[in-house]
This record gives sequence, structure tokens and C-alpha cells, in this order.
Amino acid sequence: MTCQLIKDLKVENKNSAQKKRIITYYIHNGNSTITDLAKVLDLSIPTVTKLVEDMCQSGILNSYGKLETAGGRHPQLYGLNPDACYFVGVDIRRFCVNIGLINFNGELVETQMGVPYTFENTQKGLDSLCELISNFIGSLIVEKDKILDINVNVSGRVNPESGYSYSWFNFGEDTLAQVMTDRIGIDVYIDNDTRAMTYGEYLKGNISEKKHILFVNLSWGLGLGIIIDGNLYMGKSGFAGEFGHFPAYDNEIMCHCGKKGCLETEASGSAMYRKLIERYNNGEQTFLSDAIESGKKITLEDFIDATNHEDMLCIELAEELGHELGKNIAGLINIFNPEVVIIGGILSQLGDYVLLPIKTAVRKHSLNLVNRDTTIKLSVLKDRAGIIGACMMARSRIFIDEA
Repeated sequence: MTCQLIKDLKVENKNSAQKKRIITYYIHNGNSTITDLAKVLDLSIPTVTKLVEDMCQSGILNSYGKLETAGGRHPQLYGLNPDACYFVGVDIRRFCVNIGLINFNGELVETQMGVPYTFENTQKGLDSLCELISNFIGSLIVEKDKILDINVNVSGRVNPESGYSYSWFNFGEDTLAQVMTDRIGIDVYIDNDTRAMTYGEYLKGNISEKKHILFVNLSWGLGLGIIIDGNLYMGKSGFAGEFGHFPAYDNEIMCHCGKKGCLETEASGSAMYRKLIERYNNGEQTFLSDAIESGKKITLEDFIDATNHEDMLCIELAEELGHELGKNIAGLINIFNPEVVIIGGILSQLGDYVLLPIKTAVRKHSLNLVNRDTTIKLSVLKDRAGIIGACMMARSRIFIDEA
């Protein structure tokens, strides 16, 4: 019943708009009093009191007792009812899927990390993905009708408003979001994986006080998440952030997008893997020599492990990656003047091996007056940024008013 009432907030009217604003406030600020809520939302105390009491009766909000104060009356605290509804997030990786469930408060209730999955652009790949998500939902103690919606992170060009993915699973007239909704039986939304990671880091990575943020997703490819004045920047069609396809080099290396000279061809996990094989074939040695010789599939985790064990070839490649990436991040800093640049994605786990050359290149190539405003740091959430962001995006579909 409560879930249906929350779904009804999608219907645009004055009452639902005010209730969504209240929910959004509690999402970002936690429990608070009616007086504080009325002040922030610029509504009268009687109006907020009526709305809050109505939402408490319907099970959307809870009363959390009196606020302890130095003197006078002790005002009542209110906040979200964590069991009112739930949201599922799905983060697709190249060789696995991470799936998570959060409650209304945004707390992770259940996760399945590293579920084996081969990300291939086929009908079979889509069928397997839908089956994994359905199996996860079927394993939960939470009733299916209490799950409000699902957000799936997809790499490449994604239009979250239309539900189309132009890079993956674009097989027919129906949108990917609609196809998955029909298969799973719960509303499904899709969004770009880097944008979801950015959102997760923004809400749960101890930087929520910042309003101008760039998030660099350093993995097999290279993506960029942008937050301007506290809001995710999507671009006209949801395609903003294709950092990896900036025309940075005059080389003959073909990018997977079909063009040559993309930044991704020299500064990404794919580029690092290519260089590793080239240098091994030229006679250099590495901890990964046996794996290369045997034809074993080498993952980015293998590269990170070798680097952390002081493999000199991998260290050199990591530093070269950081230098090339830093030169181009310098350009982003000159354009956006951000408060913080977060280095995330799998390869952020290289730590200082990649972070220090990034910082050095940024100092060398960006404007001093601009870069002094910017902190460059590694992701706090690390490999959980995607799944946390996916869950938070699922919740935001109804409640966050970006206008």
C-alpha cells in the first residue's frame, strides 16, 4: 500500500510536488524538525505539519522522537521510513555483474558482488542479464511489490530519459529499459555507468558538501561524470562525459568507437594492456609473462596486483597512463574549474602509482590560478561506487527534482 502511495507521487500536482520536495530534503539531510523543513522549503509551518502528518499516516515517514535541546520545548524529529520501499541497482562489468538493494534511507540491505557474467552485445547476453537480476530479486526476503524500480548501469551512449542504449542491446524498436521492464516485471531505468558512479560518490563518498565535481572513470575505457552546482550534467541527449573519445593524438590506433586518435587509445586499461603485450613481445619481462605466454585472459585486477608487487614494467605503464591522463585532466580543470576531481574506476586501485603522475601533469599543464581551487583524490567507494550509484539513481527517479 505504501509503495503504491509513493508511486502515485509521479502524478504531477501541487500536493505531490511538495511531498517530493520533503522526501528529497530528507534524502540529502537526514532527520529534521518541521520548523527546519519549513524554513528550507519556504513553506508555512501549518502546511508542512499537515503534509508530514499525512505522510506519517501513510507510512512514508516516521516520527523519531524528541530532539534534545538546551532548553524550552523539544521539537519532534521526522525522517524517512526505511521499510516503506526498496530499490535495486545493477552495475555491469566486463566479466561480472554487481547487484544491490537499498531501503528508502539509501542503506545497502543486500549485495551480490562479482556475479559471473560475460558482457556481450547479443540477445543471449541480454537474456542472461535479465535472469541474473530476476534471480537476485527472487532470493530476497523483501517482497517484490515493495521494490519500486531498478537502475541498470550501461557503458557507452545512454539516453536515460528515453531508455535507449545506443551502444549495447539495441536490437529492436522497443527501448532497452522497456524490454527489461517487461522481462523482470518491475520498472527498469538505464543510465551511463560513469554517471552512476559519480552520483554514488557524490552522495556516499564524503564529498556531498562539494557542488562542482568531475569523476574520471578509469577502467578498460575512460569516462567522465560531471556535477555542476550540485546537479548531474547530462547533456542534451544524456551523452555528456565521453572523455575517452576526445581527439587527443595523431596516431593510427583504431578506437572501438571507429575513429583514430581518441584519448582512450593511449590512456585507458585497454591501452595499457596493448602496451603490456607489445613490450613483452619486445623482450621485456613481467610477473604476467607466464599468463601472457599461456594465452590466459589478463584482467585489470591482474595488472593492479602485479603493480602492487613492484613489477617494474607494470609500474612504468601505470605512471605513463597517469601522465597522459593528467595532461588531459588539466584541460578539464581549465574548462570546468571544479572543486574536486575524483579518480575512480578499477584502475584507481593503482593508488599513488597513477595518482602522483596525474597530479604532476595537472600542475604542469593547467592554469595555476584555476588548479589551485581543485583537489585531486582517489575514489572513496572504489569498486562499490557503481553499485551504490545505481541504487541511488533508482531511488532518485521519483524523488529528486533536478529543476
